[in-house]
Order: sequence, then structure tokens, then C-alpha cells
Amino acid sequence: MNTLTDRYLAATLRSVPAPRRDEIATELRASIDDMIEGRTDGGQDATTAEREVLTELGNPDLLAARYADRRLQLIGPTYYLIWLRLLKLLLSFIPALVGTIVTVVEAAEGKGFGAIGPGIVTAMQVAVQIAFWLTLTFAVIERTQTAVDLPRWTVDQLPDAPVRRGIPLADTIASVIMLVLTIAYLPLQHYHSWVNGTDGENIAILDPALWSFWLPALIGVLVLSVVFEIVKYRIDRWTWPLFGTKVLLDLAFAVPLAWLALSDRLLNPALAERLSWVAEPDNRDGLGLAIAVGAAAIVVWDLIDTARKTRQQTTA
Repeated sequence: MNTLTDRYLAATLRSVPAPRRDEIATELRASIDDMIEGRTDGGQDATTAEREVLTELGNPDLLAARYADRRLQLIGPTYYLIWLRLLKLLLSFIPALVGTIVTVVEAAEGKGFGAIGPGIVTAMQVAVQIAFWLTLTFAVIERTQTAVDLPRWTVDQLPDAPVRRGIPLADTIASVIMLVLTIAYLPLQHYHSWVNGTDGENIAILDPALWSFWLPALIGVLVLSVVFEIVKYRIDRWTWPLFGTKVLLDLAFAVPLAWLALSDRLLNPALAERLSWVAEPDNRDGLGLAIAVGAAAIVVWDLIDTARKTRQQTTA
């Protein structure tokens, strides 16, 4: 008769070493019978008792693993931390290094921007290979129980407690990079923009007449903003004098930009030769209004956020 107990025993025994199956079968069946008998002596129905006993014993595969002393994890706690640390270390530079080399080689063969794709694909493949072979190595070590002399942890390995800065370095770097890119773009667009004339010559996005005063003035404001970001980082906290300086710098850039946009003096009139929609006065007015409103919205949001940070850090 194929009872639940017989099915449970069969499911358990298929995963244990063959030489021990008879021994485990006898031991396990006796344990199950004793547990069922204990419940039926208390007045419980035999069928219900059998079902509850087997449910209490749990998944037969887990039980078989305990009998066979078999690990049910790919990498156990003994090696997990060193595996994770080594994996992070290898993935932090090897895929990027290999991908960069492939990109440089492809570019040297004249593929231009088409060299980027193979570099990215190669980097991803290298990352997958590193993860696979490193995990396989540690899984083999885990199962063969190879003796590995791991260094013991000591308190000397504790990292220094992180210092909480009022002005994060990442924020400062991001701000400086954006400012430098903007400074670089203003003269660059005069020589290399994305608009070309009918004879192939470059058409600047901004009106070249602005170089007589406004563009150098705006570049000067941006340079002062870079200096401001560095000073702010050195002070390491927002203060009301810094906030006031921030207001002046933001307005010194945004107000002239908005005025030039609204008065149709910002964009190069020659753009109308290649972009027909720019030739329409209504379109130019709408574009100028969008630039002015966008600049104003960015400044207002930035100053509100800065005021909030200043208030928090000056009252802390």
C-alpha cells in the first residue's frame, strides 16, 4: 500500500547515499511510527496524525540533506564575506579596463563611435565571467572542505568612522563639473555647433555680437561660481553670508540670460537660414519666453533649497 509515510520515505531516501539508505529508512520509519502512535494514543485519527507528523518533519529534501550532512547553500558563511569582498574588488576595475582597451583598439581601426558598443559588450561579458568563475571556485572549496588559512578578524581592521560633512564632496564635484562644462561650451559653440550653413560653415548657436560684452560677463560669473563652490566646500557648511553670495551669483547669471532671451538678442540670427521655424517671430518669442521661464524656475528652486539647507545648518 502506497501510504503517505511510504511516499515520504521514498522522497527522502532518493537523496541520501545508497549505502546508508536501509539504515536511514529503518530509523526514520520507526520515528514516524512512534510520533503517529503518540498522537493516536491521545485520541487523534490515524490519517490526520500521519499527515500532521509528516508536515512537522518538513521537506524531505531538507531532511535528506541533514542525514547526508550536505550543504544547501552555494557559498556558506565561512567563505561568503571573502567571496563578496573579492568579487567587488575584481568587478570594480577589470571589466572597465578590458572594455576600455577594446574600445581603444576598435577606434584605432577607424570605427569611430562604433567602437563604444563592442567595448561595453566586452566589459559586460568580462563581468559575467568573473562572477561565474569566482563563485564556482568558492563553491568547490565549500564542498570539498579544502583547508584555507583565512586571516582572523581583529579590531585593527575596523575602518575609520565616516565624517559627516555639511557640504558633501560629491555635490561640490558635480557642481564644479557642470560649471566648467558650461564655461567650455560658450566659446566652443562659436566654432563647433550642431548647425552648419549651406556651404558647410559652422553657425554659432548664440549671437556672435554677444562676445562684445555679455558672453565674457557671463563666463566671469561662472568662474566666480566655481570659486564659490570651492570656498563653500572649505567652509563645510552653509551660512547666511554664503547664501547671500549664492543669490547674487545666481541672479547675475539668470537675469541677463532671461533679458537677452526675451529681447531676442540671445540666439544667432543666422540660425534662421537653416532652421525655418526660428525665422518665425512667434516661434522666436516663444523660445525666448521658455528660456527665461526655465532660467527663473531653476534659480527659484535652487535658492529655496539652499535657504532650507542654510536654515538647518545654522540652527543645528
